[in-house]
Formats: sequence, structure tokens, C-alpha cells
Amino acid sequence: MALERFERTIEVSAGTDRAWSVLTDVEELATWVGIIHSVVENERLKSYAAVLEDRVGPFKLRADLSISVAVVEEGAAVHVEASGRDRAVNSKIDIVGDLRLVPLPAGGSQVTVAGSYQVTGRATTMGAGIVRRKGDLAVEQFFTRAAAALNG
Repeated sequence: MALERFERTIEVSAGTDRAWSVLTDVEELATWVGIIHSVVENERLKSYAAVLEDRVGPFKLRADLSISVAVVEEGAAVHVEASGRDRAVNSKIDIVGDLRLVPLPAGGSQVTVAGSYQVTGRATTMGAGIVRRKGDLAVEQFFTRAAAALNG
């Protein structure tokens, strides 16, 4: 089992309204993380589906994700849970995250994302270190692209 927690905060020049608009645009977000594909919006800010696909050592991991979103505070905070299973590799993926926007006194916003991802099954038995590195890379890709989109 690979359970990893993350928390990161960045300050961006975009105000909270613009940041909220960008960070809740699922089509945009789907392009930020290289292992996420085929995102479908079932109900805006409530229910989505996506495919998580990548190589883990000698295996090709492909999991259909069911994603639920709860708006905790309109324009400021969301809670996201995603879960899926790759049947070929017999692995389960669970992702939980909370995003919060706070306006900065001098303008702009503070964006904080905290959460965890867990992969269980054969993928981690064969390569827990690889899973960890790929998860860390996905988090890094998200923040790099968020900073670029919100500081433009």
C-alpha cells in the first residue's frame, strides 16, 4: 500500500473570483496533470468521471475514476474524492483533496490544496516507490500549471 499525504500553498496574482473560475474549470484542470484523461462532467461541481492512465514499472495502469465534488464554501472551498480500480493490475486508487482560496490583503489569492492519495494492490506490491514518484509528479504538475494560469 502506498499512502501519501500532500499539502501545498501558493500565492497568485489572480483574485479569488478568477482563481475560483479557473480552478473549477474541469476541462482546463484535466490538461494540467499528464496521467488524467477523458474527463466527463456528469453534474457541474458535483460528479465527474475520468481515466487515470500511466505506466507503473512493467505494468500499464488504467483506472476509471468516479469523482465527487462538494462545494464547502461557494467561491472559496471544495472537497474532492476520487476512486477507481484497475482490474488488469488489480489495484485500487483513492484520492482525497481539499482546495481553499483566501484573498490576500494586497490583492491576489492564496491557494491551498491538501489531501492524500492511496494506491493498493499489485501496482504497489511491484513498485511502491514508482507509485510515490508518479503521485508526487502529478501534484507538482498541478501546482506548476495552477501558478502559470493564475499569475498570467
